Amino acid sequence: MRPLFALLAAALLAATAPARADTELTFYYPIAVGGPLTKVIDGYARDFEKENPGIKINPIYAGNYDDARIKALAALKAGQPAQISVLYSIDLYELIEQDVIVPWDDVASTAEEKAWLKAFYPSLMMNGIYKGKVYGIPFQRSTIVLYWNKDAFKQAGLNPEQPPANWKEMAQMAGKLVQKDAGGNVTRWGVMVPSTGYPYWMFQAFARQNGHDLMNKDGNRTNYGNPDVIAALQYWRDLGAKHKVMPEGTVEWGTLRQQFTEGKTAMMWHTTGNLTAVKNSAKFPFGVAMLPASKQRGSPTGGGNFYMFKKTTPEERKAALTFVKWMTTPERAADWSMATGYVAVRPEAYDTAALKAYAKDFPQAVVARDQFKYATAELATFQTGRVRKLLDDAIQAALTGQKTPAAALKAAQGEADRLLKPYR
Repeated sequence: MRPLFALLAAALLAATAPARADTELTFYYPIAVGGPLTKVIDGYARDFEKENPGIKINPIYAGNYDDARIKALAALKAGQPAQISVLYSIDLYELIEQDVIVPWDDVASTAEEKAWLKAFYPSLMMNGIYKGKVYGIPFQRSTIVLYWNKDAFKQAGLNPEQPPANWKEMAQMAGKLVQKDAGGNVTRWGVMVPSTGYPYWMFQAFARQNGHDLMNKDGNRTNYGNPDVIAALQYWRDLGAKHKVMPEGTVEWGTLRQQFTEGKTAMMWHTTGNLTAVKNSAKFPFGVAMLPASKQRGSPTGGGNFYMFKKTTPEERKAALTFVKWMTTPERAADWSMATGYVAVRPEAYDTAALKAYAKDFPQAVVARDQFKYATAELATFQTGRVRKLLDDAIQAALTGQKTPAAALKAAQGEADRLLKPYR
């Protein structure tokens, strides 16, 4: 009787216990730019759970990209790992070096899943593929674009529908857009390019426009000391020090969007990830354009990819693929782009009725996509953090006048060569 009673009691307990998901996924998510991103992600997680009742999603919001990487790796070492995470696309080499991620190819088994791995814009995959394997799935992705205040252009006697197409035009237009008060103090700058937060990213655009990428495809060489790269930093420095159309020294990443929407600068370079936030807060008509050219147009891609960690069970890996595949459907990619300003990561998204209608009313939404043809991979090498900091420090030293652009970049190149030599 006791065994029978025990079985009946266990069955009764199981019947009355709350239902649990078969598989639970935790993922770290960075909040690095403006906008109600946590609400959007939370909404997606709940919608996914309704459609996939066997899987529970737990997003953990972790500050900026560096914070998210540090917290995710700390959780792995502490034995409390997440299964997936949205981390910097440029974290690829570090994550591979630490042997903590697995390629999505190892989990994609069906023809449909394998086709999905090839569904994204090629320019967004540059930072996600290593030795032919897909380690990063594009999600929170962007390029740098030029925002301009159309009212300010009118006031300065410029065509409000015609942004600068090249460096010379940008400097000339910015000169006309600068406003000063009776005391000679600047009340509105012509242009601002942020040089804190992600200075290397902005500089990549200048270098690309002047004909050179900052690293090779194998992640073991940099081009910091190239004459065209040095000339690109000199132009950036000259905007403030020589042309006086931008504050001399550094421009803060975190406050620039607000300065633009408050009319304190007529033009700014910034991520498309701020597009929806600018749309919702600007009290004036504004335009969005591809970045101006020197020898060519150019912008690095940016933002985050989905990565899958090694410390996962086969069931968790399949659930992770199901979730990330759901998060990147054309309809979801379109909705994400409209909600945030980030680019839709696959071409079919721009063919959805919703995004077509949105782009018709708000054509600024497709500028980043159109710029893909001129895009390059974001700066990523082995020893990424150290190699990138060398460049960040060189940019800061040049913009603040502590060193010439040539001296700053040649010194950074020498150190980068030392760090990367073992990887060649």
